[in-house]
Amino acid sequence: MYPLKFRPVFQKRIWGGQRLRAVLGKPVENGAIGESWELADLPAGTVKGDSVGAAADGSLASVVTNGANAGRTLHDVLRADASVVMGNAALIHGHFPLLIKFLDAQQDLSVQVHPSRAYAAAHANAHLKSEAWYVLHAEPGAKIYKGVKPGVTREAFRAALERGEVEPLLNAIRVRAGDCHYLESGTVHALGAGILAAEVQTPSDTTFRVFDWNRLGPDGKPRKLHVEEALECIDFSADQDVAPTEVPAGSSNVTRLVTCEFFTLDRVRLGQGEALAIPGGEPRVWIVLEGQGVINCEGNGPTAFTKGDTMLLPAGMRNGRMNTVTDCAWLEVKLPGSANK
Repeated sequence: MYPLKFRPVFQKRIWGGQRLRAVLGKPVENGAIGESWELADLPAGTVKGDSVGAAADGSLASVVTNGANAGRTLHDVLRADASVVMGNAALIHGHFPLLIKFLDAQQDLSVQVHPSRAYAAAHANAHLKSEAWYVLHAEPGAKIYKGVKPGVTREAFRAALERGEVEPLLNAIRVRAGDCHYLESGTVHALGAGILAAEVQTPSDTTFRVFDWNRLGPDGKPRKLHVEEALECIDFSADQDVAPTEVPAGSSNVTRLVTCEFFTLDRVRLGQGEALAIPGGEPRVWIVLEGQGVINCEGNGPTAFTKGDTMLLPAGMRNGRMNTVTDCAWLEVKLPGSANK
């Protein structure tokens, strides 16, 4: 087995822009492109109607673009031999347990929340969506919204919604490139204008939009809100973590950004002309932030990568070795049950 690369699925969003092309070199069409779905294996019934690329049953699986598996979906590869890809890491009902995206916010995203544990347990079609945002680019003054301010109650939030004045109740956090924020499912949040981010999340497309900045959709009408569902899910506790995990200048080669029950997320750096052995036995996802390099492994030809690529390195990849062509940086995602966390 060898590193798997995938065809991105681009999603038009009212808040999107063109940074996927300008910063990452993605071949997006003109217009408001808000998301690039880089690695996906979503089961039937989980993809919303405003997202493209789904099958008739509401499933969506990334298509491999390289090597012997080119043209096959990730789901087909897993169904054929999951152990080679996953090792000891577990699938979720036969599907890959992560969804990887890039997000381009030309405008503020809607204020939204994903199902809380209690809500997901009580509603079969609602799925947890815990996620991490790694900021690749941020315009001066760009910010995210993450959780409610101390003392904000459900009743106060509802009253603010009725007035159309929600922003004063939210934690507004200035961000810069290199910041990373983890948002547990149930955290009300919004990605702000001027940000390009990589998103690592649990595989769900369940989102409850609670406020949309009083703007109109493409049809000239307000977009649908899910106020009652959102109010049932939002965490109004006072102990929410609003500080980012930053990558300091001159940091070591590997910096841990997120540790949660669903995944770990590290930022890795390597200089030009350096080499790195890639241990087998566990799957890894690499999201390339900077540079170019080549991965070689036993029984397969070289796999080249560049800034903006997302790769799945299967557990069954033997004698893997990466050589950098230029200075490189990437995000490495590992799963629970992997051999080396």
